[in-house]
Amino acid sequence: MNSQPHVVVIGGGATGAAVAHDLALRGARVTVVERGEVTSGTTGRHHGLLHSGARYAVKDPESARECIQENMILRKIAPDEFELNNGLFVAITDEDMEYRPRFLEGLAECGIPHKEISPREALEREPNLNPELKAAVEVPDGTMDAMRLPLRFFATAQKNGAIVKTYTEVIDLLMDGKTVSGVRVRDHVTGKEYEIGADIVVNAAGAWADKIAAMAGVHIPIKPSPGVLVAVWGRWSNMVINRMTMAGDGDIVLPQRALSIIGTSSWLVDDPDRLEMKPEHIDLMYEYGSMLIPGIKHAKMRAAWAAARPLIGESDGDDTGRELSRTFKCFDHKDRDGIEGFVTIAGGKATTARAMAEATADVVARKLGIDVPCTTREVVLLPHTAYYRRRM
Repeated sequence: MNSQPHVVVIGGGATGAAVAHDLALRGARVTVVERGEVTSGTTGRHHGLLHSGARYAVKDPESARECIQENMILRKIAPDEFELNNGLFVAITDEDMEYRPRFLEGLAECGIPHKEISPREALEREPNLNPELKAAVEVPDGTMDAMRLPLRFFATAQKNGAIVKTYTEVIDLLMDGKTVSGVRVRDHVTGKEYEIGADIVVNAAGAWADKIAAMAGVHIPIKPSPGVLVAVWGRWSNMVINRMTMAGDGDIVLPQRALSIIGTSSWLVDDPDRLEMKPEHIDLMYEYGSMLIPGIKHAKMRAAWAAARPLIGESDGDDTGRELSRTFKCFDHKDRDGIEGFVTIAGGKATTARAMAEATADVVARKLGIDVPCTTREVVLLPHTAYYRRRM
């Protein structure tokens, strides 16, 4: 019999990958189950921004501090993974200029490095910018491949013994009274259904976390918030271009190889599997994106898609989700709901997945009596290609 405690992680996105990595380093036996291919949910559909936190510095400082801290950690543990091109927040209108003092104050309070540069310098560095811009602030944003960073977490977890089961959907939680003792899954390749026992089950299903929690008779206040992103042909900037205003529609243009990604809109849905692609939102991305970079107005579209953010909280009557924090929360369902053996991690962003995993693994380790500290701030991740080599 294997004396290692066994943890089943539900969800093969960035959070599930980072949780598997952290727990494997601490000596747990880890099995990840994902109903599709890894990163096939929200993780594989975000715009690829390595957040500096500046976007949230005024309204959501907790998320801003999380982002800048993790930004700096990821640069060390995933070398050569990011295009460290920095970002520019630009003021276009008088209303943007009114926001500027609050923005600068928020950056300082959240510890986000920044530098004001003149409109002239901004245009010299990014000549496609709106020539009417009134102010610019440089911050340490970057860009990433949405799939490769999670694969590095998975690859390193596999090296340390973790098993990743793709196309394996959780159809029920195994319950022994008020204790979750494992999962029942369906293999979508063979059609076979079977059970996997576990000492702890971690729900890292993102926008689907409440659906999983419901199998244990508990509720997670997840609000799936889709947003439309549009990719256009042409690298219209080399830096990440942000609007110097409160987060809103179409206020980011992000370079990805030879494309530019414009993002994003926001609304709320009940079911993250039913995301309506709204044509008018595509038009909005062009309209607002061209306020930052006028040439985008006539750029040819490469693709448009939507992804559901797993936001935590109640919408309080607002139907966009803009008022909900982008921070994360770990729920020990023993303390919260009287259900043992079940932990949920929800919220957050791709940039903060490692921190989300650390918080989760701390809870799991305490419950299992594992006296091993987190080392994911220092362990350098394997390259993403190692994930495939181990699965061949």
